[in-house]
Amino acid sequence: MLSKKDRELIAAATSAISERYRNDWQEVGAALRTRDGRIVTGVNIDAYIGRIAVCAEAIAIGRAITETGDKGIETIVAVRHPKPDEPGKIAVVSPCGICRELIHDYDAGARVIVPNSGKEPMVTTIGELLPNKYRRGNE
Repeated sequence: MLSKKDRELIAAATSAISERYRNDWQEVGAALRTRDGRIVTGVNIDAYIGRIAVCAEAIAIGRAITETGDKGIETIVAVRHPKPDEPGKIAVVSPCGICRELIHDYDAGARVIVPNSGKEPMVTTIGELLPNKYRRGNE
């Protein structure tokens, strides 16, 4: 069951993408709560050359670090805005593989809000989403 703080994060991510949605450019919003309690948002940055696109979660993590330094990630969530001709509403989405790596790199204990087969979203840990994480050398 989602806590009030989890719902606040979903609302912050939803607000971020609602305010900045641009079809085929910005479709995903993210929000994270740092371990010192701040909420930081971001939206994805798309590009004509898709491989240079940057996910919303990465933007939020970068903003959090830039604004006050690395305080860790307590919880993070991403939501996707449907395209104009697509049915549905803004909904929680799972982080992609690259974002899972990034979240884990910045806080191996982070909580992640993910979809739950059409039910209310649920909370898991980044370690559960990314078992056997790649490590350099003897880390």
